[in-house]
Amino acid sequence: MTSLDLEFVRAQFPAFREPSLQGQAFFENAGGSYACQQVIDRLTTYYRETKLQPYHVHPASQKAGDAMDISYKRFADYLNVDEREVHFGPSTSQNTYVLAQAFASLLTSGDEIIVTNQDHEANSGVWRRLASQGIVVKEWQVDPKTGLLSTSDLDRLITEKTKLLAFPHCSNIVAHINPVKAICAQARANGIVTVVDGVSYAGHGFPDVRELGADIYLFSLYKTYGPHLGVMVIRNAVAERLGNQSHYFNASYRNKWFVPAGPDHAQVAAAQGVLDYFDLLHDHHFQNEASVLKRAERVRALLHDAEVALLQPLLDFVDQHPKLRLLGPADASQRAATVALMHSEMDSDVLAKRLVEKGIICGAAHFYAVRLLEAMGIDADKGVLRLSFVHYTTPDEMTQLVDALSEVC
Repeated sequence: MTSLDLEFVRAQFPAFREPSLQGQAFFENAGGSYACQQVIDRLTTYYRETKLQPYHVHPASQKAGDAMDISYKRFADYLNVDEREVHFGPSTSQNTYVLAQAFASLLTSGDEIIVTNQDHEANSGVWRRLASQGIVVKEWQVDPKTGLLSTSDLDRLITEKTKLLAFPHCSNIVAHINPVKAICAQARANGIVTVVDGVSYAGHGFPDVRELGADIYLFSLYKTYGPHLGVMVIRNAVAERLGNQSHYFNASYRNKWFVPAGPDHAQVAAAQGVLDYFDLLHDHHFQNEASVLKRAERVRALLHDAEVALLQPLLDFVDQHPKLRLLGPADASQRAATVALMHSEMDSDVLAKRLVEKGIICGAAHFYAVRLLEAMGIDADKGVLRLSFVHYTTPDEMTQLVDALSEVC
């Protein structure tokens, strides 16, 4: 098994060389990861050399358009979908809003949609609002003790009127990885469109969307080492049903259909820097050539294995601590490297402040998962402490975190 070369990895992220951040262990990756050097370089190059309207006749304009086109193509290959199925929008929240407005024109009064109370509000609230148009909104509810979803509960919600199912790949609080492939297959067998929120999962490895079987898959690039954009995969059959949501004269440009304001040219061009980084990571760790899909699979495994090795000791510490409550599974194999917890005697914001004083970058809030916290009997206004890391986190930083928790708790 190939192990991750952390020194090489961290050399690709300028934040680790930033003097003001020295000694500060970064555990708020779920809120936004550090950007890799490759993205920063591409963004700088675009602003310096091609900051003008793309796709016009000037060579610099054509170069700008080419850079954007390459991003669409490379992301499609990496996610194993068609190039026309990749859309870059300003954020996942904005992308789901546009999607909901598009579906509103297809759904009729009495049609049913299923949402969860495990989701970030971005993939919940926009669908719930369709109830004002006569759409029946059903809630797939978590177990209030564990925060987990049960597929047997989903069975009881599905009827012949169910048209859409929106759910997370994993929660940004309990972090349990849902069986997306099985859920999507179940939905497809019933003629139901699936909208999968992958924001809390994709930072730990980009998925093979075709293999998952999701009709729509969303994640945020700024949480996956890139610029502040939302990536949205909409499979062609669904996109054609929804139709163009942009200006009528953009109907022949599929990548503009679901971005009414138009794409951010520079950030779209720079987005492929994430894949530059992943390819560099692959070539550093694996000597033999491989297809794009194989490279993606190897990098995904590399990231996953590095995180799991660090995650289990932290879960054990929190789960066994007499004053800490761990939210979500205590088994690292069942979850992403996002750990939400509560202290029995201390408010979450106070705990976060004390950790920050120990050099731990973290946050305390509801993290847009208000419905989930309320379902678990937690005061959303007080929120939870969230500690999230990714593959570039070091064992020393994990030790720094555990030592800090031991001191302040």
